[in-house]
Amino acid sequence: MARANARLIRFGIFALVLVFCGYILTKGSSSSYTISPGLAPAAGSTGSTANDALSSIAQPAQPAQPTAEKDVDSAVSKPKETSDVAAPALGGKERATFVSLARNQDLWELVGSIREIEDRFNSKFHYDWVFLNDGEFSEEFKKVTSSFCSGKTKYGQISKEQWSFPPWIDTDKAAQVREEMREKKIIYGDSISYRHMCRYESGFFFRHPLLEEYDYYWRVEPGIKIYCDVDYDVFKFMRENKKSYGWTISLPEYKETIPTLWKTTKEFIKENPQYIAQDNLMEWISEDGGSSYNGCHFWSNFEVGSLDFWRSEAYLKYFEYLDKAGGFFYERWGDAPVHSIAVALFMPKDQVHFFNDIGYYHVPFHNCPIDETIRKEKKCMCAPTDDFTFRPYSCTSKFYNLMGLKKPDGWEKYAS
Repeated sequence: MARANARLIRFGIFALVLVFCGYILTKGSSSSYTISPGLAPAAGSTGSTANDALSSIAQPAQPAQPTAEKDVDSAVSKPKETSDVAAPALGGKERATFVSLARNQDLWELVGSIREIEDRFNSKFHYDWVFLNDGEFSEEFKKVTSSFCSGKTKYGQISKEQWSFPPWIDTDKAAQVREEMREKKIIYGDSISYRHMCRYESGFFFRHPLLEEYDYYWRVEPGIKIYCDVDYDVFKFMRENKKSYGWTISLPEYKETIPTLWKTTKEFIKENPQYIAQDNLMEWISEDGGSSYNGCHFWSNFEVGSLDFWRSEAYLKYFEYLDKAGGFFYERWGDAPVHSIAVALFMPKDQVHFFNDIGYYHVPFHNCPIDETIRKEKKCMCAPTDDFTFRPYSCTSKFYNLMGLKKPDGWEKYAS
């Protein structure tokens, strides 16, 4: 009996010691977080061009850097420091967001796109989502979209000045052009809203106050699909590898919609040669050294990019020049060729990235990894026979050649 009592006493003392040690460890293991200061990446650093069509190119001005980081819940602004490479925000996430331009009637088609992004990527990373509309979002739109997004959701209205005819546009002339395009059955040729959208995406989306606190964006439109698991942080990849523009599908633009876009661009280049990047992608958009435009463009319904590039002096001056020329309304200039020409001319080509491992669909084109290993590892739900990458009408094969990229084994089988 005495022996049993002694064992109980020893056990009790041992238990008390364990409890005391646990208490000490708990008190000494508090978590702490360091908030990295806001750092703006240097995008589009440029030098002199080697293109025969562009002469006497001077060192371009550095891109305009954002001046303030907007607090999520208040109007208080904090000054941003500058550095060559942006640092990640609190918790290891980048200062990045998804951006969707949509209206209330797009809700359920957009929800499908959100679910694709969340299931394949954002459920692991929880990035914010910014929704923009030329009208007011309904409470239903806000309630439903916020329930599907794992990050914070923000809703912004576009100013009337950015979604209307600017004062220098002859609206009668613009109406006549729309009627002529309607008769010629040019896609969206008679649409006013489509023109406002193209102009807004070309020159204003990155200026919206809701985007001030971000350095990178991923554009998402209604009705898209993401075919493969994306297990890495796309935005971190962009920053760490000094990429400023990422895309998945490329093709030529309808020439009937941009008859004077290249002429206007060449006039801008002649007046502003300092903005041309030294090692650019001119050869991707021109077969004759810049004399003409072949129409090749990155399909902008999918973009992952640096907001600082669009905020740069080079791009802002370029957009202003195009806007004053009136081609968004007197013709039907799309944001895709405008973005693509700017990327090709003002951005060093090593900052442009083709995402061959995400898998993407926007009617009617598919991007499906041809590499079987990628499809298996990333659980891609697509058929490589549908892939558009190396088809004759695609401009991506030309990009591979110019960049010196190795095409996947067996790509020839999917090129016809």
